[in-house]
Amino acid sequence: MSKEEGTIYANGYVYKFHFHLIWVTKYRNKTFTNPILVREMEDILKHISELNNITIENMEVMPDYVHMLISFKPKNSPTNIVKALKGGSARLFLKQHPEIRQRQFWGGNLWSRSYYMSTLGNMSKETVANYINDQRNTRSKAGRPKIERK
Repeated sequence: MSKEEGTIYANGYVYKFHFHLIWVTKYRNKTFTNPILVREMEDILKHISELNNITIENMEVMPDYVHMLISFKPKNSPTNIVKALKGGSARLFLKQHPEIRQRQFWGGNLWSRSYYMSTLGNMSKETVANYINDQRNTRSKAGRPKIERK
C-alpha cells in the first residue's frame, strides 16, 4: 500500500475520512454577531475536538450556523461526533453566556436538532464500484486465481 497524502496510519488500520458538517442555531437566531463571540465558539469547538480526537481541517462560525470540515478515527460514529460537538459546545457556550440563553433561547437549546453531514472522497462511487467488480479480473498480490466470469 503506497502512502497517500492525508491518509492516517494507525495501529491496525489506515483511514482517510473527511466529513463536511453543518448545523444551525435554534430558530436561526443570529448569535455569533461579533468577533469575540465567534472566537469563543471556535475555541470551544477546538477544545471539544481535542478531547474527542477530532481533527478540524477547516471551520467557519457564522452568525447563525457553523461549517466544519473534520476527520476522526473510524472507531467513532459520525452521530457520536456530532453529539459531542453540538452538545458540548452548547453547554459550554451557554454557561459562559447565560444572558444569551435568556434573551434568545427560551427553550435552553443553542442549536437546532438537525444537522447536515456528508463524506468527501477523492474517488467517485462509480470508480470504487468498478474497482471492486474488477478484483477477480486483475492480478492480485494476494495470489488469488483469475476467475473468468460468464
